[in-house]
Amino acid sequence: MKLDLYQIDAFTDEIFRGNPACVVPLKEWLPDEILFKITKENAVAETAFFVDMGTHIHLRWFTPEIEMDLCGHATLGAAYALHTILNYGKEEIVFATASGELTVTIKDDLYSLNFPSRKPIPAQLPEIIVKALNIQPKKVLKSRDYILVYENEQQVRDIVIDRQIFDQINLDPGGVVVTAKGNAVDFVSRYFTPQSTILEDPVTGSAHCSLIPYWSEQMHKNDLLATQISERSGTLYCSDCGERVIISGKARTYFVGTLWIA
Repeated sequence: MKLDLYQIDAFTDEIFRGNPACVVPLKEWLPDEILFKITKENAVAETAFFVDMGTHIHLRWFTPEIEMDLCGHATLGAAYALHTILNYGKEEIVFATASGELTVTIKDDLYSLNFPSRKPIPAQLPEIIVKALNIQPKKVLKSRDYILVYENEQQVRDIVIDRQIFDQINLDPGGVVVTAKGNAVDFVSRYFTPQSTILEDPVTGSAHCSLIPYWSEQMHKNDLLATQISERSGTLYCSDCGERVIISGKARTYFVGTLWIA
């Protein structure tokens, strides 16, 4: 069996930055066992698989360990591959996903993802996460992910995770976000996933489903500029729309290849 494979760097306008996602178009769904094997072989945080159903595109996201409920950068990667490589002619792409219908609108080279808002609420941080952090947050919130709010950007940059402790917890499918007001942007963040092949995700679109409503309320503004300050880094143009959020970004193709599965 021959399958096309595209690797897209998402939330960036240059390769080797942003978050790399693999994208694999399918004519029909393969067994999940095969999808997981492909994802593990790809060795990136997420691989997006999709089947074009005509009126919409059925999209699923896999990490090497689990199928995700929502993934921003791989959605952007799939939309980018459809638009720039596969000549999908529509300026709005409709995806059917585990998180409902998601649309991606394309204008010039900016891809705008219409995602559900997941406003976080105050929470108690589990002791195991407290022990895994070298700097404690000033505020703890939770939606799918734990959202840890810090005093400033430098503290977020200085966060070190004790992985031996951190990997003792299971937040499937969530993670831990550390965030603060930014120096040059509205807010910054980093994202960590316990028991994952890749501890720190470079740019996490889905985490911004919670970060956007929080920072929009804190800053009394609907439109925000965000940077995920991982080693690769990425830029997200954000809008709070009440029950939905808009997460926009750019992308670039890293490679185009072929999978051969006997």
